[in-house]
Amino acid sequence: MDSYDKRPPKEIWEIALGELQVQVSKPNFRTWFNKTVGLSYNDNQFVVGVPNTFAAEYLEKNQRSLIEKALGGLTAPEVQVVFQVNGKSNLQAASAENITPIPATPPAFTRLNPDYVFDSFIEGGCNKLARAAAQSVAQNPGHSYNPLFIYGGAGLGKTHLLHAIGQAATANRINVICASAEQFTNEFVASVREKTTEEFRNKYRSIGMLLIDDIQFIGGKEQTEESFFHTFNELHNTNRQIVMTSDCPPKSMPLLEERLRSRFEWGLIVDIQPPDYDTRLAILRAKARQRDINVPPDVLELIAREALSNIRILEGSLNRVCAFAKLLKAEPSLDIAARALADIASKEYMPDDITPTAIIQAVAQCFQLPHDALLGRNRDKDTALARRLAMYIIRQETNYSLSQIGEELGKRDAAYVTNACKKIAGDINSSPFLKRKVRDIKRQMRPKNGSSDKA
Repeated sequence: MDSYDKRPPKEIWEIALGELQVQVSKPNFRTWFNKTVGLSYNDNQFVVGVPNTFAAEYLEKNQRSLIEKALGGLTAPEVQVVFQVNGKSNLQAASAENITPIPATPPAFTRLNPDYVFDSFIEGGCNKLARAAAQSVAQNPGHSYNPLFIYGGAGLGKTHLLHAIGQAATANRINVICASAEQFTNEFVASVREKTTEEFRNKYRSIGMLLIDDIQFIGGKEQTEESFFHTFNELHNTNRQIVMTSDCPPKSMPLLEERLRSRFEWGLIVDIQPPDYDTRLAILRAKARQRDINVPPDVLELIAREALSNIRILEGSLNRVCAFAKLLKAEPSLDIAARALADIASKEYMPDDITPTAIIQAVAQCFQLPHDALLGRNRDKDTALARRLAMYIIRQETNYSLSQIGEELGKRDAAYVTNACKKIAGDINSSPFLKRKVRDIKRQMRPKNGSSDKA
């Protein structure tokens, strides 16, 4: 033991790591011990340098006794270990209101939209629960709902809430990564190709909060799912917040591994529904006020009455009206708004009262089948095609979720609807017959003056 005492702290710690490596799991060792170093040993106090405060907190809470036992055989039985981050020991950090400090500067790879904050998110009955859950995890990350899973259609505010959580966390000195599932996948593939997987793992596992947009896109990518599985476990096991968004709930992701699906369902799952008229009007008022644009109330009401379920398109309609007025060198008016939106209304949108029932009826008539045939269990070629096409058009033209569409068409599950829509989407590009069918069905449902249709 005396001979060990005379060794440099760095060397003592390397010997201790050799013992620790066989006592903890490989992922744990790689995540928490890999970048540690022996800094000093004086008066029975051994200082270990760690890369970040999360490593200090984890080792303090979970591995202290094991580490002191390993060091005790190399120094003195009564050795006390201290973890030091950025020149500040864990004992000093704990004295500051007993809160573990987290680096104030977010990583360079985190890009948060400065406009996406809670104050600019318009609350309505369609998104009240999702907003409340998002605020809860922003205020108490890792403890209230972990993971938080937000799902809903495109343009309903999922990404806004994701970034708002990130903004609040960053303001509270929490290191955040906000990335899309595609970015995570691309970085993982690049790390394998360039043999930098260790750096990739450290990047995603040494943070305080992970925000992943469009998580459904990792489904079916086996190696990416494997990597995300271990990343999820490391973060969740140490109470670090995970938030994910998707266009559907975990149970409706047919290509997702079961072990990931079950983990996504551990915390809270909330959905965002399309905004009602009052919420759409509130959004338009907020957008106009934000840009300091004077838009008369009746013009905003006209835009809101278009019943556009996608907030991005709603905002685009406001932009179009304002741009139209500017080109005409006039103030926005009902006449200008009607002219600006006429082209969109005729080309892009179904009438406000289109329902799944109306679509099913139109599809049945187009295929010369009884309405009930699409709801039944008949699997002949024409009926199965008509049923899939009905699901595809309902998905395109209404705000119904996958499970709601399945319910409308004979109580089929969301996975069935997903597969049906994917098949039609793939076939329609190469089939003039299907294109013509879709065009005929849409024409049948649109007003008689709707002169232009798009498959």
